[in-house]
Amino acid sequence: MSLPRVLVTDDDPAIRELIGELLRRDNLEVLEAANGREALRLVHSSHPALVLLDVSMPELDGWQTLERIRDFSDVPVLMLTAHAGELEKVRGLRAGADDYVTKPFGRQELLARVGALLRRTSSSPAAPDVYEDGYLRIDSSNATVDVLGGPVALTPLELRLLQVLVRHRDQVLARDQILEHVWGDPAASSAQVKLYVGYLRRKLEAAAPHADVPIETVRGFGYRYRSTAAAA
Repeated sequence: MSLPRVLVTDDDPAIRELIGELLRRDNLEVLEAANGREALRLVHSSHPALVLLDVSMPELDGWQTLERIRDFSDVPVLMLTAHAGELEKVRGLRAGADDYVTKPFGRQELLARVGALLRRTSSSPAAPDVYEDGYLRIDSSNATVDVLGGPVALTPLELRLLQVLVRHRDQVLARDQILEHVWGDPAASSAQVKLYVGYLRRKLEAAAPHADVPIETVRGFGYRYRSTAAAA
């Protein structure tokens, strides 16, 4: 059985060596990147199960690298930062990070957070390979979406949001439930949910302008995907 692959991204070779040794002792395969551009290349080509990403790097810093990763991948990202303030953590979670560790970090804390993210990823319920109704078709294995036969280009986060809504179709999902399923953090900002539901609706509407988008806002509660409306 292959070992989980973790990408360690830090411009300091001593930190990369330290983290790499810790992870290898914990039976993990380790890839290393000295900068954000190299990290992006390795996420594309090697598909790691987890990315450790330093915030303070020259040229392409951790925030810029995270933003670009989220354009094409939903791989869990653990940020490494020298700043312990709440605003730094909030910024990371809103940008799409899954967790963060403050430097200097304890070795056991780092391993615990890495292990928790890897377990959460491996235990996440898989979406059905193909979902189809009269309006929407999702092919999860190929990460493609079609509306009334026409393709729709979604980011990984938008696709995950749509999959969650469809998996719980005809049920009202509260914002904190959506945050838990999509972002993995029910304490994150609920404004993210409203923002991304809006993105998703606009893309679905643009693909089929004359059809109603079956994602409903239930005021005071949350959102619902109505499969009966979609099939009508």
